[in-house]
Parts: sequence; structure tokens; C-alpha cells
Amino acid sequence: MAGHSKWKNIRLRKGKQDALRGKLFTKLAREIIVAAKQGGGDPGLNARLRVAIDKAKANSLPKDNIDRAIAKGTGGGDGSNFDEITYEGVGPGGVAFIVEVYSDNRNRTVGDLRHIFSKSGGNLAENGAVAWQFKQVGQILVKKEGLDEEELTLAAIDAGADEVVSDDEEYFRIETPITGLHATNDQLIKAGILTEEVQITRIPTNWATPDPENFPKLLKLMDLLEEHDDVKETYVNVEFPEDAFDDE
Repeated sequence: MAGHSKWKNIRLRKGKQDALRGKLFTKLAREIIVAAKQGGGDPGLNARLRVAIDKAKANSLPKDNIDRAIAKGTGGGDGSNFDEITYEGVGPGGVAFIVEVYSDNRNRTVGDLRHIFSKSGGNLAENGAVAWQFKQVGQILVKKEGLDEEELTLAAIDAGADEVVSDDEEYFRIETPITGLHATNDQLIKAGILTEEVQITRIPTNWATPDPENFPKLLKLMDLLEEHDDVKETYVNVEFPEDAFDDE
């Protein structure tokens, strides 16, 4: 699979899942509530809140909903009792799963996730069991069209980025420290570079290679997890072949 981007494969999958979520506004609001609860209600001082607000706006969450969510997170209304919890699991073929949730009932959530993994041929794992196979970073996407990789890399490093990855056909992927994500993005914009999808994400550092018969099971498990109301994001360390999506 020369030249194929494992990250692009996951990005396409994630885009499909985002479109399928029936309660996207609820999930976006929860993300804002938790971000404001943890770091305060000023997006200029709270990088996670700024990411959450930008994501909400990109998905057409009304401004009133955004403002209410910030108020709830900072103690100005009911509904601020959501906690951010990260679960780890192992799916069919030994694939590592990181599942980020926003929950107001830990017992209910962990019970649901345990059931989903179990009936899908996987299991929840202890904290730390698979997290070492991922790194958490700030990520900025920049379209490749019309850009020189060397010039972009120099500009990104000067702006505080750690690395520029070019393994995708359409985008450069700029990785930054989480705390420096928006400062880097702002400097790139000032330099005339158009950026997209500014976010905090987890990127696999160790890739699983399950047998092909496990791909449908893995995709089904991902569907079940991402359809759950409490699940914010699901990350996996597997590369799916293009034809794995044909029957979805």
C-alpha cells in the first residue's frame, strides 16, 4: 500500500461517523461544558474550550447553545456534572481502542462500554494497557495545493510546531504541543497560511495488523461505540483497507 496514509484512512472513517451521529448537538454541547468546567469560560485562555467552540460552530451549533453550555460549565446553570473519562480497550485482532467519554454516571457508562466490547469480541482494559500506543497532540491541517513542503515546515517550526507530516495526498498534518496549538495556528494564519481542522487528537504510534476477517467486527464495534450518547471520540491503531468500507 505504498503512499497510502493510515491517518487519512481514519480521518475518512471519522468523517463518516460524525455524519451518522444522531445527537451531534448534544455531544458538542457536552464537550463545551466539560472544557469550560476544567479550564474556565474564556476561550482565549482555555485552548480546549476554543477547540470545542470552533468544532461546534463548524457543525452549526447555534450561538445560544454554545453560550448556555459555557455557562453550565462555569457553574451558571444545571448540567455541569459531566466528567471527562478515558477508557481503554482491546478489540478483535488485538486492536487498541481509546474511548473518550463525557458522562454524568460513571457506573452506567462503564457498564455500557463493557457490554459493547464484550459482544463485539473485545474487552475493556486496565488504565495504561493500550494508551502507550498513542500520543496526544495538537493537530492542524493545511491543504497541500500550492504549498512547498520545506517552506511550510520552516514556518510551522518557527510557529512552535513539533513536526509536519506529509503522508496524506490532500493535507499536510502539523503536530504541536497541546498548550501551543492555537498560538501556532494564529502565527501560521498571520503568515498567510490557510489552516483547517484545528484540534486536539490522539495519533497511533504503534499500529496493529489484524487478520482481514476482523475488519467487519472492528467497524461494527466502532459503530456501536460512537453511537453511544456518552462517547466523544474513539481512536484505534489499525489501518483499514479501502474495501473494508464497501459494505457499510
